[in-house]
Amino acid sequence: MKFSTRDRYALRLMVELANRAGADALVPLKEISDAQQISLKYLEQIVTPLTKAGLVLSVRGAQGGYRLARPDTEITAGEILRAVEGELTAIPCLASSVECPRRGQCHTLDFWSGLNDIINEYVDGVTLRQLRNLPEDDAKGPLV
Repeated sequence: MKFSTRDRYALRLMVELANRAGADALVPLKEISDAQQISLKYLEQIVTPLTKAGLVLSVRGAQGGYRLARPDTEITAGEILRAVEGELTAIPCLASSVECPRRGQCHTLDFWSGLNDIINEYVDGVTLRQLRNLPEDDAKGPLV
């Protein structure tokens, strides 16, 4: 599995929103673009699926901008990555939409399936708060 620039930028965008979450402030995408040195056009493409997934709230207008839809302790890296990437699978034949014709005789399927489980367990166990390196009330310790 290879994570794309889009995935990395989505995590950075969400961390930036979380860092500016005080008093439910709306953050213009231009400010995030400047702070993270990411193209505004690219961020516009990334924020759309995050909004559709219910991770980000958007307000239009002169005083508009973006903010987290939920607290940073309730949003996981897995949710963010799936919002922009879709299903996270170690190999294509593990995707729920794929019916692999070799599934019955594939000797490596258990290996890939186990790796897939570990990846998903890890990304689902890391919250946006942890990505920000802030303690959580129920912190599980440092990221491994």
